[in-house]
Amino acid sequence: MNIHFIAIGGSAMHNLALALFEKGYNITGSDDTIFEPSKSRLEKKGLLPQEFGWFPNKITASLDAVILGMHAKPDNVELLKAQELGLKIYSYPEFLYEQSKEKTRVVIGGSHGKTTITSMILHVLNYHEIEVDYMVGAQLEGFETMVHLTTENEFIVLEGDEYLSSPIDMRPKFHLYKPNIALISGIAWDHINVFPTFENYVEQFSIFTNSLANGGIMVYNEEDTEVKKVVESSESPIKKYPYTTPGSIIKNGTTFLQTEEGDLPLEIFGKHNLQNLAGAKWICQHMGVGEDEFYEAIASFTGASKRLEKIAENNTTVVFKDFAHSPSKVNATTNAVKEQYADRTVLACLELHTYSSLNAEFLKEYEGALNAVDKAVVFYSPKAVEIKKLEEVSVAQIKQAFNREDLVIYTDPSEFRTYLFSQNLANTAVLLMSSGNYGGLDFEKIEELLQ
Repeated sequence: MNIHFIAIGGSAMHNLALALFEKGYNITGSDDTIFEPSKSRLEKKGLLPQEFGWFPNKITASLDAVILGMHAKPDNVELLKAQELGLKIYSYPEFLYEQSKEKTRVVIGGSHGKTTITSMILHVLNYHEIEVDYMVGAQLEGFETMVHLTTENEFIVLEGDEYLSSPIDMRPKFHLYKPNIALISGIAWDHINVFPTFENYVEQFSIFTNSLANGGIMVYNEEDTEVKKVVESSESPIKKYPYTTPGSIIKNGTTFLQTEEGDLPLEIFGKHNLQNLAGAKWICQHMGVGEDEFYEAIASFTGASKRLEKIAENNTTVVFKDFAHSPSKVNATTNAVKEQYADRTVLACLELHTYSSLNAEFLKEYEGALNAVDKAVVFYSPKAVEIKKLEEVSVAQIKQAFNREDLVIYTDPSEFRTYLFSQNLANTAVLLMSSGNYGGLDFEKIEELLQ
């Protein structure tokens, strides 16, 4: 097949391009800019566009399919040419479904935890040398790409994102996969630019639940009130398997999972990660992995990239990087770190970077989200607010929203960096939470904090 990618440089898009190239397809693509690591990875396989920009002459009748990325605009000249020629245009999730129609589709959904749960499942399957197709939203240790597609594998494991499919397809991605086995980890309002009310957001998970194949399996976190309501009220002919947080204890800074065979030491920690583990265990069991086999494998799981990822440590200081940005994620992550390091000062630095987090109306959802930590810092860039064409947000509004008197707030990247590197971090756990980089913080140099 001849396939062209419009906006090939995206994290998800370039991984799909690489996966299809490995499958033997002829791949071309365009983008107006491509950053690392996408650039080097595409270049290595000869898939990097020779010139950045959009070129209608790349779109010809010889193409079997065009895959459209979210980075493209509805008036993209390549898209308009493809429409003019009547070519088959797929969104990313649509094409994944086309590739997996004959497989057993396992889809992991939820406002938080879906990347970690998908990563846990793939780690366990990889440990036991069980071959599956997959798509996951983070680079995993032991896996070359974030997407893997074959003709022969029976299962495909998909991280089910609730964001929009493409610039011309307003359906949430996870509505398109039609799972045989699915999971919902939690529901907490997000993406307010797309789902303006909480009720509208929750409705997407009801649609997802009802999109399961008849007789399909739904694994769900029954400790989450909204998840429980959505799944248990569904009248679809599906089987429902609830899970809860398993028992655990912390000994000398290590979390132990309490099992019938005894206490199992884990590399991960936090209530939210224990919930994720319980969900992953159910899914693995439905894929044919026994409980004992699951425990043997999960003991060596160190976490998904940027999900409570330990990036520096010495005898008295530990530094974590985490993708947390929504209120529920921030709350879960800060509580996990404080519980794990109860005898240390916890310094949490949160960057407000997403559309939702910089929205003046949505800010109130963050009340209490940083209460678990000893020192709390918020960084945001007024320029990011301007770029997103949002109403200006003031320091006073942020302080009021978090409802924490001693909250430290920075809007200047250099001032934030000076603050961070001037702290005495002895007996401290540092938590850097962001989907951005604090206006240019070099995470490679974080080890300097320990000197």
